[in-house]
Amino acid sequence: MNRALAVLIVEASESDACRLVDWLSAAGYRVASARVETAAQMQAALAAQPWDVVLADCNLPQFSGAAALALLQEAGLDIPFIAVSGAQGEEAAAIIMKAGAPGPGHRARTGSGRKQAPAPRE
Repeated sequence: MNRALAVLIVEASESDACRLVDWLSAAGYRVASARVETAAQMQAALAAQPWDVVLADCNLPQFSGAAALALLQEAGLDIPFIAVSGAQGEEAAAIIMKAGAPGPGHRARTGSGRKQAPAPRE
């Protein structure tokens, strides 16, 4: 496969972010990523370059997955958003869904409502 994938990772733990990158690399992607952990850092990263996907931890010390989703929606960017968490649970999932993400198994788009996700850049 070896397709390029630009990933914005909203995660407080550098080691957890590295695990996500390793997982995507093992799946055959050439991953270019940036890790952010605050709203200001995320806003700067979104303005700095285009991203193929945002992966966001549900629970951060200074930020949250729901706040990251809201920030992405406010920016009007059409980027897939995937909530990830080491602390799985219905409560964390419910918070993200209340913020606007669909439940498990559904594809979410945050912006203009295109029906298909763009293919990763070659």
